[in-house]
Amino acid sequence: MAVGQLEDMTRSRTAVSATDARWLNALVSDWQLIADLAFSDLVLWVPEAEETGVCAVAQVRPTTGPTALLEDVVGLSLAPGAAPLIEQALTTGLTIEGSTQFVPVRRGSRVVAVVERRREAPGLRSAGALESAYLDVASDLLEMIRTGEFPESADRTAVVDLLRVGDGFVRTEADGTVRFASPNALSAYRRLGLVGDLIGTRLVDVTAGLMDRRTPRHAVPGLLVGAEGGSGELENAAASLHVRRIPLRSAGEPAGALILLRDVTELRSRERELMTKDATIREIHHRVKNNLQTVAALLRLQARRMSTDEARHALQEAERRVGSIALVHETLSQSFGDVVDFDDIADRLLRTVLDVAGEREILATRIGTFGALSGEVATPLSMVLTELIQNAAEHAFGDDGGQITVAVNRIRDRIRLRVSDDGVGMPEGFRTSSSLGLSIVTTLVQTELDGTLTFESRPSGGTTVSITLDA
Repeated sequence: MAVGQLEDMTRSRTAVSATDARWLNALVSDWQLIADLAFSDLVLWVPEAEETGVCAVAQVRPTTGPTALLEDVVGLSLAPGAAPLIEQALTTGLTIEGSTQFVPVRRGSRVVAVVERRREAPGLRSAGALESAYLDVASDLLEMIRTGEFPESADRTAVVDLLRVGDGFVRTEADGTVRFASPNALSAYRRLGLVGDLIGTRLVDVTAGLMDRRTPRHAVPGLLVGAEGGSGELENAAASLHVRRIPLRSAGEPAGALILLRDVTELRSRERELMTKDATIREIHHRVKNNLQTVAALLRLQARRMSTDEARHALQEAERRVGSIALVHETLSQSFGDVVDFDDIADRLLRTVLDVAGEREILATRIGTFGALSGEVATPLSMVLTELIQNAAEHAFGDDGGQITVAVNRIRDRIRLRVSDDGVGMPEGFRTSSSLGLSIVTTLVQTELDGTLTFESRPSGGTTVSITLDA
């Protein structure tokens, strides 16, 4: 059962307070570990409101053995007297042994629930060393539940560590000496460079001797010894291990620790490769942006040397087109992955209206949101917006200026874009003209973006360009 469901059930059907419910949430977030160690199904029973009996609010099955409960019992209510052993555990605060074990869940001075442990009969075979080690730790943890020493904190309300007992299991004594290490745990330490056995050694000393600068030696004791539990990673040049330590106590005294570990060497290696690849891609985008800005600067210099207005204007338009592509690469160089926040790009393109507005007052606004777009969509779309915005700013308005609106509606991957102005409208023969800007927009929308493009005159004056495409 999910923690949220447990909260809902304890709130609606039981007498458990909000603070006690947090404690039970913390227990349930970690009790898969106990079920696996105990080879048992676990059921959490809580007193119902108004003393009407008890209710099962959570259940977990072991992954290390067969289940003893074929049916889910969550939500089952038992009337007063129908579950005498559960009631006895609640009343006395003692573990009730029998064919099924009932362990009181203590928080502070009060018993707030009971954990039922049910296991299929193991038969006549004797337990092996690994199974015995599992069962010993399970007994310690169940006793810590009874005495209120487990879970470690009510704040642990979600499964943070995905470690399982089968990944790697080490049991240490109170002085840190290894009592038992599973084959998987030993194999993981072998990858770190261990020669010999772990059993009988002080784990913290052995581990510190295997570390290099990736995990400083002084960081090892904080992870592997002490009264508090915790998790972290041990890493050297050969391997990386994810580790979690749970202190064990008996009769209120330290009794060693349960240490779970997993070899994550390949995972960390892939992560580093991805980070390197991502950094390389961002660096490429950064260099492309720099090169495009250099080209734009050269076009600007060349435009200043032109003796005719027509040539100067053509070079300035080319500069703006190159600049819009550079803007996409600049954004890609600052993002993770091949996607960009196109709203920022659109807003920056709208601000370029000021470059051609002169003394006219032209307002440019965006309505709606583009969201994240891939680089292969963002680059041609930025070019299209540049052409439409610049064309409207240059040709749609008289001396009084006007307004340009970019309205976008995105539903999942479908984008509908409208670029409108309240200017003089389209001149005669506009749609059949040989304008370079119109040719660029048409080619990019239909070929690069695989979209549709329409032009229409607004009844109130002005022009609207509508574009539909898939992102």
